[in-house]
Amino acid sequence: MRLTFAAAGLAAVLTFGVAGCGGDDASGTPATGSSSAGVTGTVTVFAAASLTESFTTLGKTFESEHPGSTVKFNFAGSSALATQINQGAPADVFASAAPKNMTVVTDAGNATGTPTTFVKNQLVIAVAKGNPKGIAALSDLTRSDLKVALCAEEVPCGAAAKTAIEAAGLTVTPVTLEQDVKAALSKVKLGEVDAALVYRTDAKAAATDVDAVEFPESAKAINEYPIVALKNATNAAGAQAFIDLVTSVDGLKVLEEAGFQAP
Repeated sequence: MRLTFAAAGLAAVLTFGVAGCGGDDASGTPATGSSSAGVTGTVTVFAAASLTESFTTLGKTFESEHPGSTVKFNFAGSSALATQINQGAPADVFASAAPKNMTVVTDAGNATGTPTTFVKNQLVIAVAKGNPKGIAALSDLTRSDLKVALCAEEVPCGAAAKTAIEAAGLTVTPVTLEQDVKAALSKVKLGEVDAALVYRTDAKAAATDVDAVEFPESAKAINEYPIVALKNATNAAGAQAFIDLVTSVDGLKVLEEAGFQAP
């Protein structure tokens, strides 16, 4: 279950969706699918909304590899998650869609060790199926007849969009600014906007409902995704085991199949 946080609700009460898992051992040795003993209990993972599909898959793998374990996810905008962690929300792992939001957590002393970059992601233009408005380039988003959704600038997808738009020397006036990439994408799926700048992975996950238009300026705004165990983790062994899975060969395979790029 994915959670959506309003802009004013960054420290809102959290409701977690249970997903499955995949394996590493409690000592932190990367696994490629073999079961290991010693990791049980709940592992609470705060992760960027764009990781919803791939992390849910990895969660199921983790649980099958570690009997007695449960993974609970809180998926939202990275900036909201960073704020919640720094305000004391209980979590074992943080996976951000950009280093900037990870730095908010590490600078506050709420991480254990050094974050690891595990994937990269790139923007595309999400349009309605069949691309009825004939959107072919980033410059088309300046057209007065189009309604465009962007993520808010404090969210990684919004910061990346701003970078790409500025690199192209364009001015895009959105009709809405969303707090995570899934919310921006939903505007296209619902027909409320004609286009949105979203991650390639999110457009791929919603391929039955939207088409993705690639644009060269997105190469100027590739996001790196870091992951780290948190200082106040109640399941430190489980946190490390989950991180080991994400960064393992098996984990990277799942993430690349979702459209992420190797770090």
